Amino acid sequence: MGVINVTPDSFSGDGVSQNVDEALALVSNFKDFGVDIIDIGGESTRPSSIYNDVKPLTIQEEISRVVPVISQIKKHFDVPISIDSRRAVVVREAFDAGADMINDVSMMNYDSDMINVVSDLSIPFVLTHNRKIKNGNVVNNIKKDLEDSISKLRNTKFDLSNLIIDPGIGFNKSSKQSISILRELDKLKFGFPLLIGTSRKSHIGDVLDLPISDRLEGTAATVSISIDRGADIIRVHDVKEMVRVAKMTDAISRGF
Repeated sequence: MGVINVTPDSFSGDGVSQNVDEALALVSNFKDFGVDIIDIGGESTRPSSIYNDVKPLTIQEEISRVVPVISQIKKHFDVPISIDSRRAVVVREAFDAGADMINDVSMMNYDSDMINVVSDLSIPFVLTHNRKIKNGNVVNNIKKDLEDSISKLRNTKFDLSNLIIDPGIGFNKSSKQSISILRELDKLKFGFPLLIGTSRKSHIGDVLDLPISDRLEGTAATVSISIDRGADIIRVHDVKEMVRVAKMTDAISRGF
């Protein structure tokens, strides 16, 4: 899954703002490199506890960022598109524009209508853990929280065969907790495809003492370990390099 941030304030510094042509050029490159899914987001998920310049985004601003890009990608490329949003209205608009998949990093807790949209559309949905863990084993807590959310989905018309889970590395978690998730990732294989998003995140910077722009090798290590321990989808910024890492890891872990 290749990340395209349609925002000027992406934490990773690679946002294309609202430049549709730049987004299309990036999709073209990603396709050449071997991307499988394009993840489009119009709202920065940078934590305000770390970045003091985080500004709230209106629903209409988010729609105006993502919808034109999704529409043009669908017009020019044959590639599945994921909409990365916490807002139900944005997801509906993105779906109407051509999005094939929902990626909500709030665990359906930001917008109370999200569960209804997920149920109504019944397209692939990434359920991301996003809750502070104060006590106990981190992975066990994540599994319980995700299972509670899955139980809510069972009570809707959502087809659970479309569910993908994400342990939410970096979301409401310390670097130590994020690393422990990677160490015990196999414990989160409980019947659903597993997506991992570690690319350029703070736990890599804390271990290596490197800025966001210099975390390629650290990301590669987390991607390889994740695949070996059960990850099915990797969400990354550096598609060319991580496709190679994934292919090599797959050859070793899952057979050449």
